[in-house]
Amino acid sequence: MRIAPLTGAALEDALEDVARLRIEVFRSYPYLYDGDVGYETRYLQSYRDNPGAILVGAWDGAQLVGVSTGTPLEEHADDFAAAFADIDIPLGDIFYCAESVLLPQYRGRGIGHAFFDQREAHARALGRSHCVFCGVVRAPGHPLRPEGYQPLDGFWRKRGYAPLKGAIAQFSWKDIDQPGESDHALQFWMRALS
Repeated sequence: MRIAPLTGAALEDALEDVARLRIEVFRSYPYLYDGDVGYETRYLQSYRDNPGAILVGAWDGAQLVGVSTGTPLEEHADDFAAAFADIDIPLGDIFYCAESVLLPQYRGRGIGHAFFDQREAHARALGRSHCVFCGVVRAPGHPLRPEGYQPLDGFWRKRGYAPLKGAIAQFSWKDIDQPGESDHALQFWMRALS
């Protein structure tokens, strides 16, 4: 396995592969995202064009099997303003660990930790004091919840993250079992970087 940041020409060359991987992984519970390669590719260009952003890939040989993204939080200020209205930490001190996707057969090998390690190191290099991410909130009895589903809360807590009370964002996307987009609640988790 090779885990490394994607930058420059390597990122440009990988945009469609990253978009497809995001769609494949986010299609599963709990996100249930019915994605579009065109939208994903446009979204990912914001990482290509942002010097404060990071995009980390994981490869098995030549195959991209996982990717993780992050960016300064203030660049999402419009999206997250309500969620962070009562937080006493300036947005300019917070790094947003945006998304991580990894094919199921590669989970449990330490790649998720490597993704967080690289994003947190990047945040420190930018002078950030805190990292946050958000995870979708689904009802425990959701009809598409697989039997035996284990949320990642334990993994996140071991990394030092905790839910940030009252910090909930709302985003819209189309679920795989719905005819159109609907709003989804996403809970923010935070940790101080030492």
